[in-house]
Amino acid sequence: MIIYGTALLALCHLIGLYLGDLLGVAIGVKANVGGVGIAMLLLISIRLYLHDRGLMPKETEAGVAFWGSMYIPVVVAMAAQQNVVAALRGGPVAVIAAVLAVLASGCCIALLSRTGDHEPLPPLPAETAART
Repeated sequence: MIIYGTALLALCHLIGLYLGDLLGVAIGVKANVGGVGIAMLLLISIRLYLHDRGLMPKETEAGVAFWGSMYIPVVVAMAAQQNVVAALRGGPVAVIAAVLAVLASGCCIALLSRTGDHEPLPPLPAETAART
């Protein structure tokens, strides 16, 4: 059922918030550090694990896919609630964490783009009609 995908997201969100709070305490910031990102990575990992083993019904995968498409609006909404000025006044830890996150993301993107077999995307129907 689609609701199971939503329940899986809720579970990942709760675990992500908990781990984000623990990470914040570990680095000395009185805030949740990356809880939503951790939750989404956990959701992706669990979905791939269950899908590879044939344990995820199509309906549940539809629920997970729905929330996967909602990722950007959710992150934007969560970021809008954070107090950036207070984080910057709290010390350089927030700035260092942000810079490291951007660098790590860039490295992961570069690594993923250079590995595996890549086939070019098929042309769009409008491009095909324009060429003929």
